[in-house]
Amino acid sequence: MDANRHLFAAAAGVAVEFLVFAEQVHGSGVAVVRAPGARAVAGVDALVTATPGLGLVVLSADCLGVLLVDPAAGVAAAAHAGRRGLVSGVLQATLAVMGELGATAAGTTAVLGPAACGRCYELPAELADAVEAAVPGARSTTRQGTAAVDLAAGAAGLLRAQGVRAVGAVGGCTIEQPSLLFSYRRSGRTGRHAAFVRLA
Repeated sequence: MDANRHLFAAAAGVAVEFLVFAEQVHGSGVAVVRAPGARAVAGVDALVTATPGLGLVVLSADCLGVLLVDPAAGVAAAAHAGRRGLVSGVLQATLAVMGELGATAAGTTAVLGPAACGRCYELPAELADAVEAAVPGARSTTRQGTAAVDLAAGAAGLLRAQGVRAVGAVGGCTIEQPSLLFSYRRSGRTGRHAAFVRLA
């Protein structure tokens, strides 16, 4: 793991000691990071900073990595938003903490990373319905016509409902791209890809 983090730091152009990772417990906890030193912040799924040079990192292999930045306020965030995180409100909590540091939703740009898409992320119908009740727009249907959840669609809807106007996406579906992306649902055991943001 340390070797991979050093490789990632080199590729990202940042010293490894300036990378900060969230523990990622599939909840809604958010931590403000003000200085380097903590390699991983325990008990949280999102990190927020107003400190230039710090690299905030979340890892995923079907869940959604979400990067947020308000350049005018000088505030950035990285959030790990899987099904449970979206339902528990991790994105709303992240925006609230960003607001405490001076960011505004209208001034924030969000980028959604690759994740299991709504054609592939099959769930029992009752569970997909429960996700939809908490995250409007997340309910989907697989190619086979079974119940599913679209993490990116749900996250985009939540962000826009909070006032974020600029919401983009990169990467596509993790399950559909075995040569490019890790997928736990596809492979069972797998690596992780990273979502990374840093204030200049």
